[in-house]
Amino acid sequence: MPTITEKIISAHLIEGEMKRGEPIAIHIDQTLTQDATGTMAYLQLEAMGVEQVKTELSISYVDHNTLQSGFENADDHKYLQTVAMKHGIRFSRPGNGICHQVHLERFAIPGKTLLGSDSHTPTAGGMGALAIGAGGLDVACAMAGRAFHLNMPHIINVKLHGALTKGVSSKDIILKVLQLLSVKGGVGSVIEYSGDGVASLSIPQRATITNMGAELGATTSVFPSDEVTKDFLKKQQREEDWVEIVADEDAVYDKVIEIDLTTLEPMIAMPHSPDNVLPISEVLGLKVDQVAIGSCTNSSYRDMMSVANILQGKTIDENVSLVISPGSRQVLNMIAQNGGLSAMISAGARILESTCGPCIGMGQSPITNALSLRTFNRNFYGRSGTLSAKVCLVSPETAAASALAGYIVDPRTIDYTIPNDPETFAIDDSMVIVPDAQTAAETEVIRGPNIKPLPINTPLDDVIDKKVMIKVEDNITTDHIAPAGAKVLPYRSNIEKISEFIFMNVKASFHDDCLQHGGGYIVAGANYGQGSSREHAALAPMYLGIKAVIAKSFARIHRANLINFGILPLTFVNEKDYDTIDEMDELKIEHLSDLQVDVPLQVQNITKGYYFEVAHHLTALDIETIKAGGTLNLIRQHQ
Repeated sequence: MPTITEKIISAHLIEGEMKRGEPIAIHIDQTLTQDATGTMAYLQLEAMGVEQVKTELSISYVDHNTLQSGFENADDHKYLQTVAMKHGIRFSRPGNGICHQVHLERFAIPGKTLLGSDSHTPTAGGMGALAIGAGGLDVACAMAGRAFHLNMPHIINVKLHGALTKGVSSKDIILKVLQLLSVKGGVGSVIEYSGDGVASLSIPQRATITNMGAELGATTSVFPSDEVTKDFLKKQQREEDWVEIVADEDAVYDKVIEIDLTTLEPMIAMPHSPDNVLPISEVLGLKVDQVAIGSCTNSSYRDMMSVANILQGKTIDENVSLVISPGSRQVLNMIAQNGGLSAMISAGARILESTCGPCIGMGQSPITNALSLRTFNRNFYGRSGTLSAKVCLVSPETAAASALAGYIVDPRTIDYTIPNDPETFAIDDSMVIVPDAQTAAETEVIRGPNIKPLPINTPLDDVIDKKVMIKVEDNITTDHIAPAGAKVLPYRSNIEKISEFIFMNVKASFHDDCLQHGGGYIVAGANYGQGSSREHAALAPMYLGIKAVIAKSFARIHRANLINFGILPLTFVNEKDYDTIDEMDELKIEHLSDLQVDVPLQVQNITKGYYFEVAHHLTALDIETIKAGGTLNLIRQHQ
C-alpha cells in the first residue's frame, strides 16, 4: 500500500506520524551546498560549535559564483574549501560541475534522504532519492545531526504512458505538468511518477523532470528506483548503491494525473513564469536573439549530445548568440573525446564553464528587448540580468534547432540522430577533495575581508508596532526579493552589503525606508517567496528590521527561512483585507508573548482605524523558534 515517498519517510522518521499535513521530523543521510548559499550555511555550522558533521555524506560544491572579477568570490571559495576540510565535508572544486548534475552522477543513492541548500536539490529524485531543497540553516542543522522538520506531504501521482516521439523530450513532460498544475500546484506535496512510460526514460531524463518539480512549489519529486536506475549506477561504477524502490500496486495517492507521452508535443514556457506554458506550435516563427543551453536542468551527456547532433555540420543563424554549459567535468570530457564538443564549436557556439552561469544571471545577459530561449528551469523577471528581455524555457532540441534557424522551430521537423546512452561513463573524482579526519583539528579556516559575522536577531517583542515597508503582488520570487547576478552574488557572505540590493527591482527605496523607520512589515499576495532556496531573502530583511510578513500564502522554503530567522509568517484569514492595506500604513500586533498554536492574531491598522485577523499555522517548535528570535538563538538557549 505505501508509495515510494511513504517508504522512504517511514525508514527515516524520527518524530510525528505520517498523516498528511501533520508535522514530522526525518533523519537526513546526505547534504549538499553550493557556494552562493554555502558560505552562510557553514558560518551557521561554525556558530553551532560542531567539530565534525554527523551525516553519512556532506559535500560543498562551487558552481554559482565562479566569475572572479574581484577577490570576493575567490575568497569565498577558499573559505569553503578550508571549512570543509576542518569539519569533514567533501569539497567539489570550481570546474568540477554543477552540484545537482555531479551529485546525480557520483553521489545520489536510491532510498537515501538528501537535504540541499538549493531549491533544485530534488534533481536526485530522478534516481529514487528523497531529495529536498531547504535554507542553509536547515542544512547546517542536518549536518549537525539534527532532524529536518516538515509537514507530512500530500502525494500527487503523475502516471506516464507510452514513450516520447522524436523531437519531444523530458523537458516537455515537466512543462506539461506545470501547465496542468501551475507554480502553486505542488505546494505541500511530493510529485511521484509512475506508469509504463517511466521505463522509457533514462536517469538524466527523469532528473530533468524532478529538477523542475521545484517550479511547482513541491516539497520534492521522485521516480522509482528500477532496472534503469541500476544500469545508470553500473555505468557510473556505483552498482553497489542500487536498491529497488517502487510503490506498491495498491498505493493510495491524493491526486492522480495521467500523461500520454506518445501524443505529447514540444512545449515552451513564455515570460515571466515557468507555468506560462504553450505548445510550441503556437509560437513558431518568433525571432530569436539568444539561445542558452545547460543549467542543472538540461546539461547531461544525453542533452549535450542531442544538441551536438542537431548542430553537426551546420552554422547558427548570424543574429543568434548561442552559449552552451556542459553540466559537469565528466560530461565535458566525454563530449570532448567523442567529437560532440567540436560539433558545437564548429557551429558557432560559445562554450562556457561547467557551472550555473547564465541561469543565475552570472554573465551572458541578452541584448535589450531580446527573445532568449533557455533550457533552464526559471524565467523570472530580471533573472537574466536584462530587465527588458523575454526569456522562454524550452528543451535542448527546441533550443538547438531554433539557434540554427534564427526563429522558433518545432524540433520534430528537423533531421538529427537521437544519441545513444554511453556504454560507460568516464570516471574521475580527482576534483572532489576528501577531508582527512586526522588533520582536521589543525586546519586553518581562511576568511577573506568580505566574509562578515552572521547577524543575529533579537527575541520577539510582545508588540510589533511598525509601518508597511512594501506591498507586493502574487508570485513574488526570491529573485524579486534578493536578486541574483554578477553584481549581487559576490556579497552572499556579507549581509550588511547584500541588504542594499533587497527589492531593488521592485522598490528601489526599500533599503533606505527600512533604515529610516527601523524596519516593519512586508505585505504580499499569494505564493510569496517562490523560487530559489536562498535564505538571504529572509536574512537580509531580518537585518533591516522586518518583523513580520503578512501574505495570502507562502512558498514552503521561504516560509521556513522566515521562521529560522525569527520573522513571523502570517496569512490573511480574509484575503480581501490585503486590498485595504497600503505602503506606510502603521500596523500593530499585541500580546505576541502569548502566541499559541492554532490561535489567530488581531492586527490593528492604526492608519485606517480598523482591525483584521491573521493566521500563523506555526507548530509549537516554530513558536519557540520565533520567540527566541530564530533557530540559532534557540540552539544557544538549549546548549
